[in-house]
Amino acid sequence: MDGLQITPRIRLEESELQERFIAAAGPGGQNVNKVATAVQLRFDALNCPALSPAIRARLAVLAGRRMTAEGVLVIAANRHRTQERNRADARDRLAELIREAAIPPVYRVKTRPTLASKRRRLDDKTARAGIKRDRARPGSDG
Repeated sequence: MDGLQITPRIRLEESELQERFIAAAGPGGQNVNKVATAVQLRFDALNCPALSPAIRARLAVLAGRRMTAEGVLVIAANRHRTQERNRADARDRLAELIREAAIPPVYRVKTRPTLASKRRRLDDKTARAGIKRDRARPGSDG
């Protein structure tokens, strides 16, 4: 592979991704003790030319504790028993995080109720009050 295609406009070069294979914790018997199957994927988001400043800012918020103070995003993958599947899992999670950060937030545009909707609301309230008034005991003014 010569890079990681995130969106049609965003592509990460292979040189921007650093992978380290480490021994995975947890169950797995002798395999987990002998083979370094877990992957630690590091991506320097702060110095990546493919990401705009707005995407970097949203990525930092989405990444949370996974991003270091230097702007390096660290993703650890150890769900699978093989190195290759963990590597693919880490890359997929990185791509998904960047894809999510690439979507600009949609802000709500404040609108005011129309005159007709105000009238409908007041008419409904009046009708409801009439229904409740008709349920009251005859002769009780209260």
